Amino acid sequence: MLLYVFIAVLMFGILIALHEFGHFVAAKACGVKVNEFAIGMGPLLVHKKGKETDYSLRWLPIGGFCAMEGEGEGESGDPRAFPNRPWWQRVIILLAGVFMNFLTGFLIILGLFSLNDHCALPVVGGFSDYGTAQEQGLEVGDRIVAVDGQRVYLINDIPMFLSRSVDAGVDLTVEREGERVELPDFRFACMVDAEGNIQDYMLGILTTTVPQTVPRLLQQSWYQAIDYVRMVWMGLGDLIGGRVGLRDLSGVVEITAMMAEMGQEGAQAAQAVGIPALLGAMVNILNFVAFISINLSVMNLLPIPALDGGQIFFMGVDGAYTAVTKKKLDPKYMNWVSTVGFALLMLLMLAVMASDILKRLGL
Repeated sequence: MLLYVFIAVLMFGILIALHEFGHFVAAKACGVKVNEFAIGMGPLLVHKKGKETDYSLRWLPIGGFCAMEGEGEGESGDPRAFPNRPWWQRVIILLAGVFMNFLTGFLIILGLFSLNDHCALPVVGGFSDYGTAQEQGLEVGDRIVAVDGQRVYLINDIPMFLSRSVDAGVDLTVEREGERVELPDFRFACMVDAEGNIQDYMLGILTTTVPQTVPRLLQQSWYQAIDYVRMVWMGLGDLIGGRVGLRDLSGVVEITAMMAEMGQEGAQAAQAVGIPALLGAMVNILNFVAFISINLSVMNLLPIPALDGGQIFFMGVDGAYTAVTKKKLDPKYMNWVSTVGFALLMLLMLAVMASDILKRLGL
């Protein structure tokens, strides 16, 4: 178990380091002076002085940073300082970290999907003796394209949407011979285990499996990445709408623990079928890492101080203020908002971390 905890911590640190590497590459490409690029945090382990940038490897494998000239200072006399670059270059630099996390998640998904010779499509391939899907109007060959108006990209989208409408009918949209057919108040038969957990949301419906091809691999990988983005937005919607609370949020502690548990489960499942345990563990962990990586890219776009999206939002506010008043907004106001916002974000992270620990202690 300790091995998987270490791997989980390392993976989490790599994702943050890759995010900062995206900023670093974009900053260099845009001519911004980078004072230091570090992998890891804490005390120095290895340090190398470049032409103008210090490159360092630090003891704690929990991320990294890209320290650009003038960043967070508001003003700088250096024309190569981050605040003095054109707005579009600053936006590119800020978005580069987000792009790097999304790209990392997509490439991991692509690699994992390439291990499969076949893939399942959201197309009805037949029916078994369970359920009443056929009696409700579903036919062999129907492609399920939407559940309650939510587009279905992959076969796993269907149980995801059904899990949010347990014990209720859904409005099902299928594509049949090139035409859209609506099946309102459609009820899927579910299989429930002894503990009341649903094991099969589509009992009685056989899906279609087709050979994997390069175009299909790329399409399915892209759809999975888009699905992860959609899952993050759904989670944010649930949080804002009160469907979930602080207790349901997961921080670094819970994410690391979940990743380690998934690694252990993957190892056990692999050993049961004669596959090396570490391989099974890494497949499970990487699948979760892909989701977390894309999650980080989406969350960093939120207009919250201290996040990339917050900085872009402040740039927009500053631009609008300048356009109306013909004067630049005093940087100290931005710094105050950023400081307060960062403090609130840290308090939220600490609260979530405390909640994670309490949950792990069974409290």
